[in-house]
Amino acid sequence: GINLVFYPFNNEEMNIDVDGASKVIRDVKPKLALFGQSVFLFPTPLKELAEVAHEVGAYVIYDAAHVLGLIAAGFFQDPLREGADVMTGSTHKTLPGPQGGVILSDHKGESEEDKKFLRRLNFGVFPGVTSSYHLHHVAAKAVAFAEHLEFGREYASQTIKNAQKLGQALYERGLDVFGEKLGFTKSHQLLVRIGDGKGKEASSLLYRAGIVTNMNMIPGDKDPLNPSGIRLGTQELTRIGMRESEMEEVAEFIKRVLIDKESPDKIKEEVKEFRKNYQTVHYCFHKGFSGYEYHRLV
Repeated sequence: GINLVFYPFNNEEMNIDVDGASKVIRDVKPKLALFGQSVFLFPTPLKELAEVAHEVGAYVIYDAAHVLGLIAAGFFQDPLREGADVMTGSTHKTLPGPQGGVILSDHKGESEEDKKFLRRLNFGVFPGVTSSYHLHHVAAKAVAFAEHLEFGREYASQTIKNAQKLGQALYERGLDVFGEKLGFTKSHQLLVRIGDGKGKEASSLLYRAGIVTNMNMIPGDKDPLNPSGIRLGTQELTRIGMRESEMEEVAEFIKRVLIDKESPDKIKEEVKEFRKNYQTVHYCFHKGFSGYEYHRLV
């Protein structure tokens, strides 16, 4: 079976402890060193840790599920050039396409060992975990990738600016946002401490107010079903045209629900009114395209 060993984590930096993780890798000598987070505020110290992993003969995999679109646009970090042997990622988070995933490697198959590695990687995908591919997804991904080549840098840049502005605005309104000394985030995500076991309740209240977040564990939590925080992301708000000024308004809505304890049902009506001005998809080939129209088929 798989023997999982976790890296030490620096709660202040919201990142892997490089010295502690290096010691773990040297002591354990794993076959595989995996990096990536579901709360991914700051780039992983990948270059330093990949060197240590390769020292002991481990392959390095970087899970870019949440940040693939930022990486593709030239932001956050550059995992394959920082030492990852394989990078995996989702095509439907910060890379705004249909649901799916990608597996990338810059190995060239220049030795027999490398050829074997690539064969095993390919076999693991097909027939390992997939039996077919969906042509409509392939076409949609082609469009999404083409749009990201054209608009991705502007989109990713604004997504990160919006996240940093939202973090600052929430912090100024009294919410406990992680990473304050580091600018809150270098990605699209924010993590907010609500209180012991209160993340689920906070997320539910915000949902009633028309604000979709998710309850999330924070450092020190043990129970994923009763976490103490919430996670926020700005990629969708950015995609529909919001910029830094709108983040102030979003932060105010959140503060009124969580701190002022105003009625979520009342705030929902205000959120609906606010949201009426943001109905079209930006950073795409079809300027002004409505992302929320319903089409009668029968």
